[in-house]
Amino acid sequence: MAFRKRGQFEWPLRTRTLALGARTLVMGVLNVTPDSFSDGGLFLDTARAVDQGLRMLEAGAAMVDVGGESTRPGSHRTVSAQEEQDRVLPVIEAMRKARPDAVISIDTYKAATAAACLRAGAEIVNDVSGFLWDEAMPALCAAGACGVVLMHTRGTPNEWRGLPKLEGDEVLPLVRDGLRERLAAAMQAGVAAERVALDPGYGFGKVLGENYSLLAGQDALLELGRPLLVGVSRKSFLRKTLERELAHLLREPDDDLTTATMAACTAAVLGGAHIVRVHDVAPALAAVAIADEVLRAG
Repeated sequence: MAFRKRGQFEWPLRTRTLALGARTLVMGVLNVTPDSFSDGGLFLDTARAVDQGLRMLEAGAAMVDVGGESTRPGSHRTVSAQEEQDRVLPVIEAMRKARPDAVISIDTYKAATAAACLRAGAEIVNDVSGFLWDEAMPALCAAGACGVVLMHTRGTPNEWRGLPKLEGDEVLPLVRDGLRERLAAAMQAGVAAERVALDPGYGFGKVLGENYSLLAGQDALLELGRPLLVGVSRKSFLRKTLERELAHLLREPDDDLTTATMAACTAAVLGGAHIVRVHDVAPALAAVAIADEVLRAG
């Protein structure tokens, strides 16, 4: 069995460059929120969040993605830019003080928050809307000369549960065309293509089997010519599969979901992912090490 080999890239960030493709990098997820779907409330305290972020780096994460607003399905309360910054800036500043070499990403769709976090030392802006929810974001990222992650999203969190179902063969073309359009829009706004990584947006307006259709054909997104960042960690489509197939065997739901996440991460790497975004860094490093070895052997 042969797997699609991913290209190699030099990804320029704000002050440094990351080599992508020779091996899979792991991005740790740090949600400084009360209501994120998996770890909401666990790291709302600044000291606890900083400790978690540093533990992720010590475990081998290449970068940590800090977020201050939940975008879980059905989330309805919009967090102001000021409240978001009050949550994330102390964490970023303290992590940078403790680890000046740390690569920190800010998970936000708000240009004001992105600007403040870049000034505080963030290297990457990870916009789950792909520059759709704040018209000032493209120019901000162009001027900030930072790394950028553009995610494909279908609608907004409040709309996801009511979106019409997609057939299996509709998912991949929708995501591919949407990411192509978002990349073109970013470049038109002055963001250099070499600074952009693309995220298929698992769970963002895609439900249950739609995500598996996307994962099965993900390698087709490599034709867009940019590195892929994939976030499948603890997503509800994995949980639903476990509940359907293994309900009579499940004992520790969180442990089982971590195992399911590692299986999905392995599939994502074999399908061309350069970076996996996860809550559990150590098992992800083990999973991608094996996937990388398979790719090298192929």
